[in-house]
Amino acid sequence: MKAGARTRVNHHASGMALVAVLWVVAALSILVSGMAQTVRLQVRVAAGVTDEAVAAAVGDAAVALALQTLQTAPRNQPQALTVPVQYAGLPLEVDVMPLNGLVSLNAAPPVLLAALFEVAGGLPAAQAQALAQAVAHWRSGRDEAGAMQVAARRFEAVEDLLLVPGMDYALYARISPLVTADLRSTSRVNPLAAPLGVLTVLARGDEALAASIMARRVAGAVGVDTSALDPSLISPSSTDFYRLTVRVPFEDGRMLALTRDVALAVYPPRISPWRTLRVQRQILAKGA
Repeated sequence: MKAGARTRVNHHASGMALVAVLWVVAALSILVSGMAQTVRLQVRVAAGVTDEAVAAAVGDAAVALALQTLQTAPRNQPQALTVPVQYAGLPLEVDVMPLNGLVSLNAAPPVLLAALFEVAGGLPAAQAQALAQAVAHWRSGRDEAGAMQVAARRFEAVEDLLLVPGMDYALYARISPLVTADLRSTSRVNPLAAPLGVLTVLARGDEALAASIMARRVAGAVGVDTSALDPSLISPSSTDFYRLTVRVPFEDGRMLALTRDVALAVYPPRISPWRTLRVQRQILAKGA
């Protein structure tokens, strides 16, 4: 082979080797970049999980402190209240709501359920009454025609509402924050503990009346007048079942909202001062 030809072959081989090296470098760069992104993501995820665990622990401690305060308070105070607590140097507020401020799925009469489905659920009056009767039949073990099918039963959780014929998820989503399955014998609602949505139901849809009662409650007024509400639906009584809610802030502005439903142990023998019924945790976006 002539010298010129050999030179061209060597240059070609060198060029191919250079291209191969560049491809390898590029591939390694992509691999390293991908690994770095994965590591950064895992670090962020781990940090987020740690932050949530710490916030949950702080929230649990705040709820426990509020429950201790609640146990030393007079037993005949039926109103919702806010208990300020401090834990690990962090000032927090625990909202305490007697559960009889919600509509009892296991004891509410059809007239109260119909008002709930009509006002909060947005159903026409006739359809609301029919669904209220379906709930009553479901509790008693009867079918839609009223014939006995099974033994009487109770709602074990709010989600059991979806077992009632005629209940769809859209309606369930609208009314589920306003009901409870933990009260067995409370047929009426305590207006001094009821959230705004339930107050509106008790006011038969009069939003201005409900807002006025809520405003007086929040302002700490003594002897809030609830006489304008439907008297057949209300009873300002006390209870030993409570919902406690606390919001624990993250450094980035998000919040952990922790809600715990509890039953206070008031009769001996007491295994513990309270019994947790259910817990819900939710991460709220900044500004929510």
